[in-house]
Amino acid sequence: MKSYRYLLFDLDDTLLDFGAAEHIALPKLFESQGFPLTPEVEARYKEINSGLWHALEEGTVTREELMATRFAKTFREFGIEVNGKELDAQYRRFLAESKVFVEGAFEIIQRLSKHYDLYITSNGISETQNARIQYTGLAPYFKQIFVSEDTGYQKPMKPFFDYVFERISNFDASKTLIIGDSISADIVGGAGAGIDTCWLNPSGKQNTTAVTPTYEIKCLAELQSILQC
Repeated sequence: MKSYRYLLFDLDDTLLDFGAAEHIALPKLFESQGFPLTPEVEARYKEINSGLWHALEEGTVTREELMATRFAKTFREFGIEVNGKELDAQYRRFLAESKVFVEGAFEIIQRLSKHYDLYITSNGISETQNARIQYTGLAPYFKQIFVSEDTGYQKPMKPFFDYVFERISNFDASKTLIIGDSISADIVGGAGAGIDTCWLNPSGKQNTTAVTPTYEIKCLAELQSILQC
């Protein structure tokens, strides 16, 4: 069994249940605007948001454009003009108030932190992600937190990983494993950066990329067999 020292964890849907956080935050946001969040409205928002995040990963839109337009565009399609930037900030404040973990995540991080150097590598908005990490009590278990906004790059871009590696003391790629739920960001990105990868794939999604993860697991508890810890 391969020996690792550095474990890089994605945040959303790897450690924290983003779907649960969003389920709380979105209704609050729309309610604040006096506009009901119907299934139709929610589906359209998620379609717009997903498209923008995909474009951000590809470098075709900026983070600022994403934040300013995702809610403005959604509301506009239903005949309402809003300040997209202000609504985005309000939404992210609601997100930061959520404390829902992926099953077993907190306990596993507590245990692994005694044996490995842990790092968070997340695409997202720094203020929001750092607030969530602090609020959930995860912060003390990680050596450093790397959020794409701070690095200037998105996973899966190699410069994102170069930025991370340069800031890990005595870094050794052969002793590094990234764990994440996104095949396109975490697994493709990690493989391209020359490190081993572990795809958290609880729903059995199909891998449509040309990259094969080093490991594939359905739940975080399965890390025990990989790390022997």
